[in-house]
Amino acid sequence: MFSKLLIANRGEIACRIIKTARRLGIKTVAVYSEADRDALHVDMADEAVPIGPAQATQSYLDIAKIVNAAKATGAEAIHPGYGFLSENPDFARALDKAGVVFAGPNVKAIEAMGDKIQSKKLAAKAKVSTVPGHLGVIKDAKEAVKIAEEIGYPVMIKASAGGGGKGMRIAYSRKEVEEGFGSSKSEAKSSFGDDRVFIEKYIEEPRHIEIQVLGDKHGNVIHLGERECSIQRRNQKVVEEAPSPLIDAKTREAMGAQAVSLARAVGYDSAGTVEFIVDRDRNFYFLEMNTRLQVEHPVTELVTGLDLVEEMLKVAAGEKLSIKQKDVRLAGSAIETRIYAEDPTRNFLPSTGRLVRYKPPPLGTEGGITTRLDSGVEEGGEISVYYDPMIAKLITHAPKRLTAIEHMGNALDAFAIDGFRHNIPFLAVLMRNERWREGSLSTKFIAEEFPEGFKPPRPKGEVRDVLVAIAASIDHLSNQRRRAITQQMHGEPVRFAEIRIVELVEERVRVTMEGGLDGPLSVVLGGEGTGGKKRKINLATDWWFGVPVFEGMINSKPVAVQVRPILNGYHLTYQGVEVAARVFTERETELMAKMPVKVRPDTSKYLLCPMPGLVVSLNVSEGQEVVAGDALCVVEAMKMENVLKAERDAKVAKVLAKPGDSLNVDAVILEFA
Repeated sequence: MFSKLLIANRGEIACRIIKTARRLGIKTVAVYSEADRDALHVDMADEAVPIGPAQATQSYLDIAKIVNAAKATGAEAIHPGYGFLSENPDFARALDKAGVVFAGPNVKAIEAMGDKIQSKKLAAKAKVSTVPGHLGVIKDAKEAVKIAEEIGYPVMIKASAGGGGKGMRIAYSRKEVEEGFGSSKSEAKSSFGDDRVFIEKYIEEPRHIEIQVLGDKHGNVIHLGERECSIQRRNQKVVEEAPSPLIDAKTREAMGAQAVSLARAVGYDSAGTVEFIVDRDRNFYFLEMNTRLQVEHPVTELVTGLDLVEEMLKVAAGEKLSIKQKDVRLAGSAIETRIYAEDPTRNFLPSTGRLVRYKPPPLGTEGGITTRLDSGVEEGGEISVYYDPMIAKLITHAPKRLTAIEHMGNALDAFAIDGFRHNIPFLAVLMRNERWREGSLSTKFIAEEFPEGFKPPRPKGEVRDVLVAIAASIDHLSNQRRRAITQQMHGEPVRFAEIRIVELVEERVRVTMEGGLDGPLSVVLGGEGTGGKKRKINLATDWWFGVPVFEGMINSKPVAVQVRPILNGYHLTYQGVEVAARVFTERETELMAKMPVKVRPDTSKYLLCPMPGLVVSLNVSEGQEVVAGDALCVVEAMKMENVLKAERDAKVAKVLAKPGDSLNVDAVILEFA
């Protein structure tokens, strides 16, 4: 086994690899760009080497700098993680020439399967079921349109060297092919240094299911079952699980056999993933092979009990696989949610900023249920515009799928992040979605379940009662606490009003309290003048002021509600509901009703930047007439290009930005007449 390993990556995967290396007694070397000088993976590694500016092309994608870092530190091997250089055959060759072991597959396998066009040709030759498409390189948008119309809409435009949803577009018309072709090529170039794209038929209502394979340098290849990765947005995975609720033992065996056969055909000798799209009748078609570790590998680890990073390092060191196919057993169910720095209420556009607060839920195994966090950030860290928006992965494992889902929902409720927008509220809502819980999935799931985009649900029913009870309880405890302050001035004792009004959105709930600082609390909702029956809610908690998550029991049921103080109340987050809960006396409520309401300004005559990003191009000029749907400009953030389109017919009055400008969220790009 190696004595020193360099990790040619950043973020959560670099931290993940360091943990396994540390357990195996291997010293680690981190590399970092200027933007990552204070990153967590730099602190965790035994050594760290700077490799250049924030731009990935000048740092994490610079082969020479990484090879030099390995030589300078005496690293015997390099693990590439995923993304960046993980599927670059030139990188593997450079390491071989430098005498450094590549902890990944051999160069021939990378070239054969890492190139999406060549891999489809190889799969077809090996009689693996493939999706209809044009596997040649497409030279321009005109040819792309011709090919798309021959195949038939909808089509998928994909980067040949792509992965992670980068350089990928679904097109339903000629216009969308023309726009998507250019964006796919541009994204592919900036993310992978290769702008080739191809086109294939897009199968509607598909499920994205992949098989994890593992091979060694002695000709042994096995598979570790499947992962379901159908919950996606913008072709990027959001939630993954193992095993799939669709796949039965017969289909698993057939898919696994094809995946192993394909891996054997190219002499595959590391961890890799063969991806399929599967229809509702369990017919499956080869999609691509990723010659690297996958983001979603933890769910496979939890259901098999294997450490895939450890297996990759052992294989790279020349060892045989530690298990045979007959030894592979899938135990229980694992769910992974990806925590992204993005705003789900703005169509999941990237968000950046400093991690003012970062408090994960309790981790570990208790009562047969496991909670795991793979993270690459820490409180106080900066979320940069230069890299992928994923900051962490939360994983749960339980004997049954629904138990794992329930636990995931509770863990998300207890995950406090402040400083920028993130997708935890969306994930919390998703965990309570009935269609998801039933396992009725497709890659269109998010678009179908949230057709108008994600909007945090309004508090109602049991969720509303929980939020009212917690707001009232915190207010009551605060009053009790102030009443107990020593050395107060003498005089008539302070008397607090017995009745409180909790305001949630436009609803006001009348409450009274029982109990205090030293014992359990009870909240009585409703009563005289409310037109409804009284409802009593019992609370038991050891929560104290300043703790960001209120954890305890409500009517004997465990709850975790995030609490942030605001004027006259608290901003509460629970099961995806985000609400300002204000607590008043009856008299204060009467006076509040007389306060003027602030009206938000009309911004309809402006095109605002929807997220922090870089202006790539402007498609219009002052005085130009535009119609609804016209592309106005392209803004890039976190390696993704976003085309901003006109929402209505208008005339451009002013252009207030130019290509190359770095804009904040809501910065004005265009003004319309």
